Amino acid sequence: SSWVLLPLPEVVSRNACQSYPLAVPLRNRPCAATLCPAMPKPLVVITDHGYPSDKPERDALAASGAKIVVRACKMPGEVLEACQDADGVIVRMAPCDRAAIEAMKRCRVISRYGIGVDNVDVRAATERGIWVANVPDYCYDEVSEQALALIMACARRVVESDRLARAGKGPEAENLPVRRIRGSVLGLLALGGIARTLVKKASGLGFARVLATDPVVKPEQAKSLGVELVNIDTLLKESDYLSIHAPLLPSTRHIINRENLAKMKKGAVIVNTSRGPIVDGAALLEALKSGHIAAAGLDVFEHEPIRADDPLLSMPNVVATAHLGWYSLEARDELQRRAAEAVAKVLSGGKPDFVVNPDVKPRKV
Repeated sequence: SSWVLLPLPEVVSRNACQSYPLAVPLRNRPCAATLCPAMPKPLVVITDHGYPSDKPERDALAASGAKIVVRACKMPGEVLEACQDADGVIVRMAPCDRAAIEAMKRCRVISRYGIGVDNVDVRAATERGIWVANVPDYCYDEVSEQALALIMACARRVVESDRLARAGKGPEAENLPVRRIRGSVLGLLALGGIARTLVKKASGLGFARVLATDPVVKPEQAKSLGVELVNIDTLLKESDYLSIHAPLLPSTRHIINRENLAKMKKGAVIVNTSRGPIVDGAALLEALKSGHIAAAGLDVFEHEPIRADDPLLSMPNVVATAHLGWYSLEARDELQRRAAEAVAKVLSGGKPDFVVNPDVKPRKV
């Protein structure tokens, strides 16, 4: 019979599934598909997208050969159903709870569009050997600028003045309690990357002092930024403008409550560009109605998306935006690309650049 001698590299590459001798009868020589069946493509599920295009994700995942499925999940059960067979999951706002994670048979990484991961059960993912990744530094400029814009809008009563001007009552704006920023005190609840960027951008406004409370920042680090590190009581009592930048944790949920609002200066301003539930909305509403808090600039709310009947929106001294602090065209594209890159790295045998659960023991599928 006729024989063919396979070159060694070809034999080696084909022997991933089973071993064959170098010399094989031609008529009996298996085809490549028989020798080593094609491996199934990894499945990546985007639970909830909402961006104009998924091209950044597809470009980032192209080399992995992944099949990408985009869903519109809103409820935990929808996430559970969509992600059971996923090798990687990218999540925006959809709730990725313990039940959904425990149903994931193959998943190796959950990557979140954004910084916070309060909609992902990180403990459950860690127990299942699943990396949890985020993109913590993509929008320092955007959120710090949003915080600064809200501070300025509240200080200058921009929205109220705009409404009066449009109603033909522009001169009445002179009765609004506008105060000069120069010489006032800026307070920061947490001193992470966004807050530090805000400090730099606010430096030209003439704040007499900048205070911050943060349990993980050392005094010398704060001092190098021109910031005084203080306890939370001092922060509340001495700040004219309180800008919130803390993550949402059990210890920070409703930390700005009725009791702590009462400690603040009469006429102080609160700005929140972090997470809505850090502030007790009902208590803030009372403080705004009484005038104890002069104004609030809110990019985030306890219940999102913000409801049209939220009583805070009826207050003339509230400046509201709908969780847009992170947004710019550049930030959006970077966020989409980097969230997908985290998944691509895991699928190729690596680890994400930013890991929320570094103690995880990665699962083997």
